[in-house]
Amino acid sequence: MGSKNKLKRFKENETFKNVIQPERSLLENDAFEMKGNWHAQFFKNDRPIVLELGCGKGEYTLHLANESLDKNFIGIDIKGARFWRGAKTALEQNKENVGFVRSQIELIDTLFAPQEVSEIWITFPDPQIKFKRTKHRLTHPEFLKKYKQILHPKGSVHLKTDSEFLHGYTLGILNDPAYELCYAHHDIYNNPQAPKMAVAVQTFYEKMFLEQNKPITYLQFQFN
Repeated sequence: MGSKNKLKRFKENETFKNVIQPERSLLENDAFEMKGNWHAQFFKNDRPIVLELGCGKGEYTLHLANESLDKNFIGIDIKGARFWRGAKTALEQNKENVGFVRSQIELIDTLFAPQEVSEIWITFPDPQIKFKRTKHRLTHPEFLKKYKQILHPKGSVHLKTDSEFLHGYTLGILNDPAYELCYAHHDIYNNPQAPKMAVAVQTFYEKMFLEQNKPITYLQFQFN
């Protein structure tokens, strides 16, 4: 994508009522006014809030929102030019239960209050295979602590990835009494018993992986 196109999308994002782009300094000082107020101020209802972390173009966020009108959905990504598409589509389709936030995932506990979120989806994150980048993996224990903090008790986390490495790494972490593994499969599209929401939509990158015959893995877990 050319820089002109990116600038245009950044400008458009600023006009979208369903996009919030808090300053990093605001989050670092834990001064984000929407924290704890998403139901009252943004969605103006008390329906459960579901997050998609690293939402990319927002395909999953939009699909989940279509399937579950009784819930609210927020896609989070640092790359605003990517989720511009999802935000624009949501506005065009008058989806009142969808929002997007431009932020680093590491600041998620400054975006949401304790137990403000009911469910988290992590779709095709960078597996960060190099050892030195372990702490950047979205299922690293430091991230999991933050997810537990903002999730309702028994709220679920879903991980869908083409990376067998990340799938295995996460299963290793979940082999601990602190977590409850609800479901796991190393090739979700070759499993007739796959949960519907795990296979009902394919992201832009997922379609590319499937065309390359890469198996897609999926797991769901909760915190004890």
